[in-house]
Amino acid sequence: MTQMPPKVDVPRAAPVPPVPVTLADTGLTADKVDALIVKTLYGGEQSGLQLAESLRLPYPILEPIIERARAERVIEVRGAIGTGTAGYKYSLTDLGRDRAREYSEVNQYTGPAPVPLEAYIEAMKGLSSVRGFIDRPRLHDGFAQLVISEHIFEQLGPAVNANKAIFLYGSPGNGKTVIGEGLGKAIGGDMYMPYALDVDGYIVTMYDPITHQSLETENANSSIIAEAQRDRRWVRIRRPVVIVGGELTLAMLDLTFNKVSKFYEAPLQLKANGGVFLVDDFGRQRMRPEDLLNRWIVPLESRVDYLTLHTGKKFQIPFDVLTVFATNLDPLSLADEAFLRRIPYKILAKNPTMDEYCRIFEMNCRKRQIAFDPVMVEYLNRKYYQPRKLQMRACHPRDLVEQVVNICRYHGRDPAITRELLDQACGSYFLEESSSQGNES
Repeated sequence: MTQMPPKVDVPRAAPVPPVPVTLADTGLTADKVDALIVKTLYGGEQSGLQLAESLRLPYPILEPIIERARAERVIEVRGAIGTGTAGYKYSLTDLGRDRAREYSEVNQYTGPAPVPLEAYIEAMKGLSSVRGFIDRPRLHDGFAQLVISEHIFEQLGPAVNANKAIFLYGSPGNGKTVIGEGLGKAIGGDMYMPYALDVDGYIVTMYDPITHQSLETENANSSIIAEAQRDRRWVRIRRPVVIVGGELTLAMLDLTFNKVSKFYEAPLQLKANGGVFLVDDFGRQRMRPEDLLNRWIVPLESRVDYLTLHTGKKFQIPFDVLTVFATNLDPLSLADEAFLRRIPYKILAKNPTMDEYCRIFEMNCRKRQIAFDPVMVEYLNRKYYQPRKLQMRACHPRDLVEQVVNICRYHGRDPAITRELLDQACGSYFLEESSSQGNES
């Protein structure tokens, strides 16, 4: 019987974390939730509904824990803004403030209740199952605003479907960084990221509003009657694209422990889980390339990573990341054969052809609402590239058009591409022949 080829499909909707109905559904103990409530109230009084919003947990789960704290004279009622205990305004007693300080000695974390590590691992397994495969139209859609060579598309597509590491190399200015960003758009889809994890009682914050693009819509009319359709300890985000460059250090790939607040921040690759992690300018970090590569050997092969708490305890997390290394250095000078074998997809970002250069120039003119004339590109080629033996780079059209726009703004005129303006732009963009000896900066 002939086996049918696998169906290429778009990513299905990310699995939705189910709404917890009981305390057991949260995976947390009553004492952990109690500590969060008390520390939250240490910042000021809140109603029952406000506490539920702060912890992102349904009020019926919090109610018995609040009542227990009231019985212990840790919490007191200071009024009401609605009916039922959910409308009571709660504050700490003197005993409660002492209790809050004790809890803060363990950690000072307040905010959405954490998700147990085990639940996160299961969620990542479910996310992998709905990722889908990428086909030619979907990949092209991800790069709709870019001009990419067809031979690069032919290599990127299989690499994305394999979800293996990619090594982008080539001359500077040929779009290695934007290719990495485009991969995130091509993969597309959404996912759910926990605000924080509970790892053996230690808090690890996960959601980063700078790194992650939230897809949440605030419901200003939330009430005790309107139930959430999912576990709100998870925030819905676009699949992340995390980009780091020369500032990357080995410490940034490990948990960051704040000795004052006594909780952790997730490392970059954990924040990128489910998406793309682009290491730009690879080889220019403040460490030996070998040290950085050695850090990635286990995750790239086994698809799991190991992190260490400050206590010395190690724990395992999924490594469901499309990792992209981008460099303008010789790959053979950065890694040995054994490591390069672990990166099965090595893609050369070549210089654009004349036709591609022209299309990139036209695209940048269109973005700036400037009339495009291909004669101007031919002028650049004839006057600058050929005589000086300059190599065309994919970034040149964008940079030259930007310079022309800035020149026109300075002179108070409408932007336009002319020979005179291009000469002025090239005069400041390319090094003079006497100093460059035929090469641009």
